Amino acid sequence: MDPARSWPDTLPAAVPVFPLAGALLLPDGRLPLNIFEPRYLAMVEDALAAGRMLGMVLPDPAHAQRAGRSTLYRVGCLGRIASFAETEDGRYLITLLGVSRFRVLEELPDSPRGYRRVRTDYTPYAADRAEPPALADERAALLGAVRTYFQAQRIEADWAAIDRMATPTLVTTLCMVCPFTDAEKQALLEAPDLRQRSTMLVSLMQMDSIGPASGSERPS
Repeated sequence: MDPARSWPDTLPAAVPVFPLAGALLLPDGRLPLNIFEPRYLAMVEDALAAGRMLGMVLPDPAHAQRAGRSTLYRVGCLGRIASFAETEDGRYLITLLGVSRFRVLEELPDSPRGYRRVRTDYTPYAADRAEPPALADERAALLGAVRTYFQAQRIEADWAAIDRMATPTLVTTLCMVCPFTDAEKQALLEAPDLRQRSTMLVSLMQMDSIGPASGSERPS
């Protein structure tokens, strides 16, 4: 097993969360973050002192904010701070390595330092910490969809690097970096397994490659 995937036997039952629109973290994915708000600087400092774990949860755009706070989706992803650096102006540059999805059981009172916390349940997502499937049968369809999608979106790519990338890593990376809506990113997060996530990813890229001129619309 990859040493980077060696997680503790027991995952935290309560975690600080960073609700950030557009930022999707998936198991085994790597998410770079630029932290500058005081409460989230405090969150990173506290996480570094206690296991390096924090959760990423997308705000739910279907619900209005309450008292200036976004409503959270009910499924997020736990990440471990794999690297961090402090800038001269006091920001933290961190990289989160995705560990496991979790279901939000309830939102807890804010920490004394102002950041949000949730109580978590990892039970439905035990497979997230196992070795991912090879996805050999999905690779051809995925690569074809990627080429068409990147051309339609005018995205430059290092095709040699993409060809070298293992299929599970490619699926995870594309889900995280492609400019999908937050609702679409949440659907990718909640896909039952990596194989079904790959199928959903291909479908989203194919729809975006068609473009508005076709008259087709995505289901709401």
